[in-house]
Amino acid sequence: MVLAVESLNRLLHCWILLISLIFVVNGQFPTTLEGPFKPVTVPVNYSIIGQVTSLPVDDNPPLSPEIEFQPQQISLSLSSDLSSVWVSWITGEYQIGDDIEPLDPQSVASVVQYGVYKSGRNNLAAGSSFIYSQQYPNEDPNNYTSGIIHRVLVTGLDPDTMYEYQCGDPSIPAMSEVHYFRTMPSPPKDYPSRVAVVGGLGLTYNTSTTISHMAANHPDLALLVGDLSFADLYCKNGTLCDFQNCSFPQSPLQETYQPRWDHWGRFMQILTATVPTMVIEGDHEIEKQADNLTFTAYNYRFAFPSDESGSTLYYSFNAGGIHFVMLGAYVPYDKSSDQYKWLERDLFNVNRSVTPWLVAAWHPPWYSTYKDHYREAECMRVQMEELLYKHGVDIVFNGHVKAYERSNRVYNYTLDPCGPVHITVGSGGNEMNLTLEHADEPGNCPDPSNTPDRFMGGFCGFNFTSGPAAGNFCWNEQPEYSAYRESSFGYGILEVKNQTHALWMWYRNQDRYSVGADGIYIVRQPDRCPRRVSFSGVEVPYSLRGKMRLQCNFKIFSKRLIVPPCI
Repeated sequence: MVLAVESLNRLLHCWILLISLIFVVNGQFPTTLEGPFKPVTVPVNYSIIGQVTSLPVDDNPPLSPEIEFQPQQISLSLSSDLSSVWVSWITGEYQIGDDIEPLDPQSVASVVQYGVYKSGRNNLAAGSSFIYSQQYPNEDPNNYTSGIIHRVLVTGLDPDTMYEYQCGDPSIPAMSEVHYFRTMPSPPKDYPSRVAVVGGLGLTYNTSTTISHMAANHPDLALLVGDLSFADLYCKNGTLCDFQNCSFPQSPLQETYQPRWDHWGRFMQILTATVPTMVIEGDHEIEKQADNLTFTAYNYRFAFPSDESGSTLYYSFNAGGIHFVMLGAYVPYDKSSDQYKWLERDLFNVNRSVTPWLVAAWHPPWYSTYKDHYREAECMRVQMEELLYKHGVDIVFNGHVKAYERSNRVYNYTLDPCGPVHITVGSGGNEMNLTLEHADEPGNCPDPSNTPDRFMGGFCGFNFTSGPAAGNFCWNEQPEYSAYRESSFGYGILEVKNQTHALWMWYRNQDRYSVGADGIYIVRQPDRCPRRVSFSGVEVPYSLRGKMRLQCNFKIFSKRLIVPPCI
């Protein structure tokens, strides 16, 4: 009798889910199958435009530890293995000055105690620890040395399971509070329920609203698409400085206030200690030092599944039936670069029967119509867009521009039902104000000579050669590939429902967290859009990929996977 009741309840639950899915797919939101959509520009709400105010972290540091070596800035990130999760944290305080005694990483253990939720934390995992420095010339008294950064890989986890954990050194004792997280589900039929996406966070009151709204929507995974702490907008003495003089590579001194990273990490712990968070670098993470080292804080403060790529600046990972590709815009990306060759191998090895969805993310957008950063990443697009298109990338996420924009399906500036949907979500909070002006408005089109790639070099800002904007660098109206744009602070949530339907919702800070401002079902059409796999310069039908792969000889050379042409 009990078994019969349980079976009936499960059947009823399945029917409810099925009916709900049918309703939301067909009733509430438009789908990309109905596109392309007529471009929409939401008028600026000037009541939310004003001076951006930073959180008062110097007077009241958020979540400052109460006892010595108590873990702080706790964060989770996914590894390349579905059954493993990285746990990172910091103990001890940072130090400022040239003549200081750095903390000894070996003086504090790196331990995670964990177990399935409500079953006890009876498992132990140990890891490594280290420190880093941000150095200025001439024995500068403002040199920064971090606290002890700990990193532990927790292995042997079951999929789609809630775990509880504490981290720290149990021998002191100095352990964190108990935190919880859920592992990613198993592919191919299961997906993380909600993936939060945001860029341009900073540490302002707008950031606080964004993160509190995002946490209230209970994401299973978070993607941060660059411009994280904006520490480089602060001079080495901690004052907000003119970013044109201290943030760009041509500056003789790359000033940055590293304690801003510590304040940001403490604040973000309300999200990162419970939600695996994957990051990709933005231009504000470059932070060039006196010895020309770059991305030091970014590389040390986050854990990455970078074994296959060999770089923290570009990598990939799976989350249930989604394969994510995180690309670097500030590292060589041309067809002869390590990044491009890795990307070609990575995309070739994606099994769409296991991970049907293919999502790419990097910092500067290719299809932004705002005046700021307009066509700034054109050289990257020229080099990489065809490869992503041939492999059937479904969605692209970007930041950089301090506004929101969603494209129609597009490829090479042309409406294409097989092209990806490009989504810019760069207005998470930041230390500057929103981007308001569009390049297609009178007098706003930038001079093409002012749009070279200022980080990687090269100039690709040529006029359009076809379409409504032929002969011009900008359109004279909102381009047809731009479906929706709005200047508001906010973030987005991606909910993959099945192998073909994913719901994208963008939430504005001025609304309640449950109210979306822009929503659409992104629908895959694998039968209509067959993938054309490119490998070692040879293009083959996707259906032959498995046979081709069997005939390849893989060799390891200089710690890098070398794949010779297939025969």
